[in-house]
Amino acid sequence: MTYAREPETTLLIQDAQILMPEGSWQQTDLRIQGSKIVEIGKQDPAPTDRVIIATGLALLPGVIDPQVHFREPGLEHKEDLVTATRACARGGVTSFLEMPNTRPITANQEQLTDKLNRAAAKALVNYGFFIGATADNLDQLQQAGPTCGVKIFMGSMQGDLLVDQEAVLEQIFATGDRLIAVHAEDQARIRQRREQFAGQTDPAVHSQIQDNQAALLATQLALRLSKKYQRRLHILHLSTAEEADLLRQDKPAWVTAEVTPQHLVLNTDAYAKIGTLAQMNPPLRSAQDNQVLWQALLDGVIDFIATDHAPHTLAEKAQAYPNSPSGMPGVETSLAIMLTQAHQGRCSVQQVSHWMSRAVAQAYGIANKGKIQPGYDADLVLVDLKTERPVLGAELQTKVGWSPFEGWRLRGWPVVTIVDGQIVYDHGEFNLQCRGKALAFGNG
Repeated sequence: MTYAREPETTLLIQDAQILMPEGSWQQTDLRIQGSKIVEIGKQDPAPTDRVIIATGLALLPGVIDPQVHFREPGLEHKEDLVTATRACARGGVTSFLEMPNTRPITANQEQLTDKLNRAAAKALVNYGFFIGATADNLDQLQQAGPTCGVKIFMGSMQGDLLVDQEAVLEQIFATGDRLIAVHAEDQARIRQRREQFAGQTDPAVHSQIQDNQAALLATQLALRLSKKYQRRLHILHLSTAEEADLLRQDKPAWVTAEVTPQHLVLNTDAYAKIGTLAQMNPPLRSAQDNQVLWQALLDGVIDFIATDHAPHTLAEKAQAYPNSPSGMPGVETSLAIMLTQAHQGRCSVQQVSHWMSRAVAQAYGIANKGKIQPGYDADLVLVDLKTERPVLGAELQTKVGWSPFEGWRLRGWPVVTIVDGQIVYDHGEFNLQCRGKALAFGNG
């Protein structure tokens, strides 16, 4: 299914602070023709179809969010591809990789094709989808495509997508060469601890039930299988100091890991402030875990950042624990959260851009994305690094209309988001006629 786009046009971004590939800043112009960056340097605006005056703004590569749950099909009361990609555009996210736990799950070619067709019709930004592993779909894991890789839920899941038997996991790791991305929590330990903490309704107990040891056990198993078969492995939303220390000691070249902004800037103290809105899988950890994860990210032990955007309605979240669902929205605030951390001196803007764009493109083999360079795709975001504004639920584009960061004052909000040379978001306005493209993967 294809959708027509406007005839090839030229777009000039004038007088921006451009983040160059080597990490320097250059205050100059950038010209886009069609979907590509064609020239960087002072330009004559006369032959240009449209000009954006970007004085005082920073131009960064568009964010690639490699872990989201956009809920379509089957759970559209929480989110759909229109609301989710509006949130992406407002947050400077120009590409996403989406997980298979929809209804139906994405576990065969027919279900994958359906998602690709839905995205072609609705998505304002670029897209890719994981194929989900079950106990009996090994052939589809090798054949279905295009896909960014195989997702395995080792824990925190019910139904067909839960794959927690070592023999089945080993068969998946032993067969094929596609990237495997794991949600690493040990389901047996979670079951045992649910029984131990049965009857408790304080949401803070969630971090005790799905504790650091549950995460470590699963990561150890995934790493062992990856090493045994030299299988490309990606560890999703790493959350504990123990896992970071494990990778620091023993991380093969073909293994990557990510961390979410919430596991960097939120911890178990958040339960007392926002209750079940702080509940997610894997859970929030201690302030000490925050510090160790930050250091692992700065040192390159953790490779990049993902949001694990997993929205639920406020009514669903208002249920008493453990009936409250785990997950929180994140695509709309992730870049501003991280740029605020840079403003506070915890990292640099260059590092944020690397973690949220270039490193993701490298890990998934996404060509021509993640850098501002002639010949690269024009997936770009202009951000205001100076103005501080609060996170307000009433302004959010995600369908659920809330954020765990409500009221936080952030710097680094996107002003203009460009996808494939198209201005999708511009100072609060959306071009709903724009469509992203299906991503191509060197690892999929």
